[in-house]
Amino acid sequence: PTEFSINAAIPPVYTCAGLNISPPLEWTDLPAGTMSLALIIADPDAPDPAAPQRSWVHWILYNIDAGIAGLTEDIGPQELPAGTLEGLNDWGVTGYGGPCPPIGRHRYFHKLYALDLILPDLHQPTQQQLLQAMAGHILAQTEIIGLYQRT
Repeated sequence: PTEFSINAAIPPVYTCAGLNISPPLEWTDLPAGTMSLALIIADPDAPDPAAPQRSWVHWILYNIDAGIAGLTEDIGPQELPAGTLEGLNDWGVTGYGGPCPPIGRHRYFHKLYALDLILPDLHQPTQQQLLQAMAGHILAQTEIIGLYQRT
């Protein structure tokens, strides 16, 4: 994301305390042979960083065109790059759901995967289903971690 730096606070506009819109994301230097990208944003500190019980998925996108350099702020489903498909977040719906931790300061991992194929339509996969479909096809991955604590 261009709106926060690694291990820095996520601006409230991207959270449930603000407008709950997706942050702008940019990437460069994809490996040769990249056919598509996948994005998973998740919080491994749910529900309480002092006693995490699960990773809470906030957004899943896959089959992002490898020819684009990022996603704009507050991108809606109709504005996603052609061919991009969505997975289910942990609210059981597609789309972005911003940070909204019940207690403590949480880490939000924005993971981008470069894949050597375009995946079939997985019909709104969960994180686990997408990771299984990507297995053996990840050329590279990168991540940025943002932090957020409700006040």
